[in-house]
Amino acid sequence: MRIFYGVQGTGNGHISRARAMATHLQNAANIDTRFLFSGRPRDQYFDMEIFGNWQSKTGLSFVTERGRVNPAKTIIRNKLWRFYRDICELDLSQYDLVLSDFEPITAWAARRQGIPCITLGHQYAFRYDIPLEGDSWLSRSIIKYFAPGSEYLGLHWHHFGQPILPPIIDLRERSLPVKDNQVLVYLGFEDPAEVIPLLHKFPQQKFVYYGEFSERRDEQNITLCPLSVKGFKHELAQSRGVICNAGFELASEALHLGKRLLVKPLHGQMEQLSNALALTSLKLGQRMENLSEAAIRDWLDCAEQPDCHYPDVAAAIVNWLQQSQRCPVAELAGRLWAEARVASAGPAGDNDVRVPVAAAG
Repeated sequence: MRIFYGVQGTGNGHISRARAMATHLQNAANIDTRFLFSGRPRDQYFDMEIFGNWQSKTGLSFVTERGRVNPAKTIIRNKLWRFYRDICELDLSQYDLVLSDFEPITAWAARRQGIPCITLGHQYAFRYDIPLEGDSWLSRSIIKYFAPGSEYLGLHWHHFGQPILPPIIDLRERSLPVKDNQVLVYLGFEDPAEVIPLLHKFPQQKFVYYGEFSERRDEQNITLCPLSVKGFKHELAQSRGVICNAGFELASEALHLGKRLLVKPLHGQMEQLSNALALTSLKLGQRMENLSEAAIRDWLDCAEQPDCHYPDVAAAIVNWLQQSQRCPVAELAGRLWAEARVASAGPAGDNDVRVPVAAAG
């Protein structure tokens, strides 16, 4: 089977999920995979060796400034003529199947050429009845038309009674000792000039802050770290908590490792607002609307941690893809949730949201 795999490269979460999938796709004897990434310039990707001879396209992305989506600049910077040309020029005739992790060029090229396209990712969970915040006609249209497929594999921290799969976790560091005083910070949509002074207000707390820094260096109680997959996973495993925007993949990895979460959603972006709502509704984390000293202090003073476990969803999907007669997505989801545990960050036994076997079916 020859698979063409498109990945939205605007955020690192899509790429992290693709790394987990790539590991299992490479181990499958009868699958040959080619990757395409879009959403950022090629020289801004890092640690991409696992994807082999991957392609890069401009694609479509959102422009953010100081923690908010800028609609005007988003429209101006997205060159629709180039996007349409890339769709027309992408030849998928040699491939049996297209996978798209919310990547629009591959999804639309597959539809144009009549190639089966299975879409997978967190965004496709929003096609179902799940917690929503900041919903609008525009957000619903983006979910429906941005990267459409012939079959959908939505991912979320809980099934919410829908045929949604658990998260795909890309983790290699699992048994490192936790440093009680260390908190990992990854606020890719925020200005470091605002984040660093805020973290300095907690001199007794050690922060490891990952971002677009030129080198690793210490600034009082903060260690500034350039983006690195290996280093980031290592620090995540050793931290007791995580402060981040309300993206899906990092929060999934943190929950799976039992890390406490404080999220700051990207304003104007339905997905992140809804993620923050889901985390607080499930009592799996806390949120702050803006960068807030009071919110961070309250979170640091809270000792409760989530108790979550998710199965190897990437392996299950690759096995499912290889079946000559694939079972319905709801059946696949039900089997995976039967192996999951999703317990809140409340007192022991309180707010337990463990999943019944039949719920996703």
